[in-house]
Amino acid sequence: MDEPKAGPSKGILASLRSLPINVWVVTATSFLTDVSSEMIFNLVPLFLANVLHAGTAIIGLIDGLAETTASLMKMYAGGLSDKLGERKWLTVLGYGISTVSKPFLYIANAWGWVLGVRVADRFGKGVRTAPRDALVADSIDEKQRGLAFGMHRAGDTAGAFLGVMIAALIVWLTEHGSADLTRSTFQILVLVSIVPAILAVVVLALGAKETGIRKKSAIPVLSLKGMDTHFKLFMLVLVLFTLGNSSDAFIILLGQNRGLNVFQILLMLMTFNLIYSVLAGPLGALSDKVGRRRLIIGGWIAYGLVYLGFALSKTGWQIWTFFGLYGIYYAAAEGSAKAFIADLVPAERRGTAYGLYNAAIGLMAFPASAIAGLLWQGAFGWHGLGPSAPFFFGAVLALMAGLLFWRLIPDRQAGTSPEMKA
Repeated sequence: MDEPKAGPSKGILASLRSLPINVWVVTATSFLTDVSSEMIFNLVPLFLANVLHAGTAIIGLIDGLAETTASLMKMYAGGLSDKLGERKWLTVLGYGISTVSKPFLYIANAWGWVLGVRVADRFGKGVRTAPRDALVADSIDEKQRGLAFGMHRAGDTAGAFLGVMIAALIVWLTEHGSADLTRSTFQILVLVSIVPAILAVVVLALGAKETGIRKKSAIPVLSLKGMDTHFKLFMLVLVLFTLGNSSDAFIILLGQNRGLNVFQILLMLMTFNLIYSVLAGPLGALSDKVGRRRLIIGGWIAYGLVYLGFALSKTGWQIWTFFGLYGIYYAAAEGSAKAFIADLVPAERRGTAYGLYNAAIGLMAFPASAIAGLLWQGAFGWHGLGPSAPFFFGAVLALMAGLLFWRLIPDRQAGTSPEMKA
């Protein structure tokens, strides 16, 4: 008699069991880091606005400068990992820098302190992100890249869900339904966040292994030499998309503007992270079967529609609903984009490629957030166009970028990645 065929769930479980240890270690590290980070950084915009009385232009400036710092470091760190032929210890260093910076938020009494901490944290993220993504890509074959990056995003986002849940519990116990965040509550959150941040660094340092790929790149660190033409086109389209992708701080502020209190905003964030976490793995695996391009374009279209929803929303529950749907964009596009890059770029150039990818996102974060702040609140005597304006702007650019991606860049199916070519 024929053996019964394994069902879909058994197939997925078998695929998960076959993922290498590096994928699980990096996923656990990201999980713990996001438990720590999401407890405090989601509330930084409210801390700036409610406690330090900073305007949206300052909030946009802080986020923009922090992300630009990360971007400059991402470009260099990714290329450096190619030059050295190693990924692990640059990744550990990056997580360590971010961990050391967080406690300084406890004593922050002016927006300059917050800027310093955010820049240091993003500097650490810049050091670690490209080598970490290259470590994952180097550890897996092209047939499971989507699943590997999807599971990493799922673990990362599950940590974010837990971190926000802990923050919501602390806020509920200390704020008693207050519409504004208080300094004492924020300081408690900072202290609690230190523990998972330290654990993340320990797990990575003890658990991750170098992949054994020791083919060092002889090409200069920041060079595009040898990169696939479609990778370069992808970077150009990504820049357009990201110019409208302002900091999520503006969504949080919009939620408060539409009537949500601090506790409700945290529940809104939990909804987003739950949807993102649940869908990231399956959609990443789906990209292995139907192609990354479809998932990325679909995610960008979802982003444009969600931002249009934010722009038209009038109540807090509407912001909450659209922020939950926002998780679909992240689940479809984030892991798929990283797997798509691995399909386009040879192994010895992946650190550089991920550095350029993450740098493109981060470098555009400064103008994106600055534009959003100005469109909302204005500056130098101009009062801006109101809370909806940044979201109309982001929706238009996202839909334009999705159209250009569809027209200019074909899919790269599994099995045709550069290292597989003759």
